[in-house]
Amino acid sequence: MIFRQLFDSVSGTYSYVLASRPGGEALILDPVLEKVDRYCQLLRELDLKLVKAVDTHLHADHVTGLGELRDRTHCMTVMGDQTKADVVAMRVADGDKVTIEGLSLDVMYTPGHTDDSYSYLMGDRVFTGDTLLIRGTGRTDFQNGSARAQYDSIFNRLLKLPDETMVFPAHDYKGDTVSTIGEEKRYNPRLQVRSVDEYVELMANLKLPNPKMMDVAIPANMHVGLHQEELEKEGRALSAIEAIRSLGRPDILLVDLRETNERMKHGMLEGALHTPYPSVEESLKPGGMLREVAAATGRRVVFFCAFGERSAMAVAAAKEAGLPNTAHIAGGLDAWKKAGGPVVH
Repeated sequence: MIFRQLFDSVSGTYSYVLASRPGGEALILDPVLEKVDRYCQLLRELDLKLVKAVDTHLHADHVTGLGELRDRTHCMTVMGDQTKADVVAMRVADGDKVTIEGLSLDVMYTPGHTDDSYSYLMGDRVFTGDTLLIRGTGRTDFQNGSARAQYDSIFNRLLKLPDETMVFPAHDYKGDTVSTIGEEKRYNPRLQVRSVDEYVELMANLKLPNPKMMDVAIPANMHVGLHQEELEKEGRALSAIEAIRSLGRPDILLVDLRETNERMKHGMLEGALHTPYPSVEESLKPGGMLREVAAATGRRVVFFCAFGERSAMAVAAAKEAGLPNTAHIAGGLDAWKKAGGPVVH
């Protein structure tokens, strides 16, 4: 396995690049905007294709690299269901899995630092975001934070993991790089409390200054969505209402870019072809399935995904591949459902 821990000294942020093999698919956790050149260089050096960029929560101390990485690598952006970010390609909830070729991360909802805080468990290690830090815990005094919720996330979720589980947080300010669940149980001063009330009192009396970047980072991190208006102007976007009206039309081929687990959880559109987003570029090349089907049938390919981000990128990829007659459903399945469109489970 390829595992790289990268550090941004300005904000004290750790980002993690994961892949199962050189030349394979990669995932990055908690990327920082100013470090995107470095990540891209590393991806090139290790011959990795970035497929997913994940933020554990909406950060207040740095601007996320999610949008920039998506624009440069065409990767999917991933955050938790509760995020205030305008658009991410994929939203996950407790119990879901985030997968790339050869690797799978279990999604754990661990609110407290913020109300959209998640941890990701992968075998012998857990990426705890700012919920559990090395010899500390994330502050709970803004962004709908809750010391009570954090106590529950730490004591009833994270500390229930095996003691030898390695802890990789999103931040550290003292130079520590890794810990274990067992170590944190024994030596983390904030975890030596006897009750939830004692923990709430402890967190209420920290008296910390606001992060220096907070007023810049939070608004910026809420607007990472891909701008889809350009496709509308070019006539390559269908509104949910238009898409519902065109359901079953013989001249249109609906293509679902979501992953199998998303389809099972949120439902499918009748008659849609399934081509998961990471394989779409291959499918649009000469000899690729989508290209061949479009050529043989003369049907217009209409892509859709969860929120319109992957499908907008697929339309751009199709145009680049010489298939101009494609479109997407603006706002994805989310907009389709809100407009009362039928879904098959």
